[in-house]
Amino acid sequence: MTDITLIKTLFGLIPGNKTTQDWYAKIKAGDTVHGKFSKVRNPAFHRKYFALLNIAFDTWEPGEINSKYGRPEKNFDTFRKDLAILSGFYEIVIRLDGSTKIEAKSISFALMNEKEFETLYSNTIDVLLKRVYGKDMTREEIDRVVDSYLSFA
Repeated sequence: MTDITLIKTLFGLIPGNKTTQDWYAKIKAGDTVHGKFSKVRNPAFHRKYFALLNIAFDTWEPGEINSKYGRPEKNFDTFRKDLAILSGFYEIVIRLDGSTKIEAKSISFALMNEKEFETLYSNTIDVLLKRVYGKDMTREEIDRVVDSYLSFA
């Protein structure tokens, strides 16, 4: 099984990349294929989300939080997942020992649709304003910084 990308045209669906072209070329006339298809989320908006996260991560400092396990280290993947959880995008997992664990939902194109992703983006800004920027920035200023960041990328 392979992942394929198709583009809708006036003439029907056509291969959207080299991998799909190669796969399509191997199918003989009369062959039946089966698949589960979904519309791909906007990749530019996905890049914008990661620009937002990168800028916030560069700004954020863990602070003076101490626990019996020590002081938290600055880690992008943990930061990203914590923001998703604080933004309301999480699942509660019941472990084998009966304890529970909160895990961030996946933001993969296959598992999160455009509407959910837009809500995640908006909620993430709300969390950043509350926990990272405080009164130093507004939503509009964050958008300007992210757009400026993307213009250099």
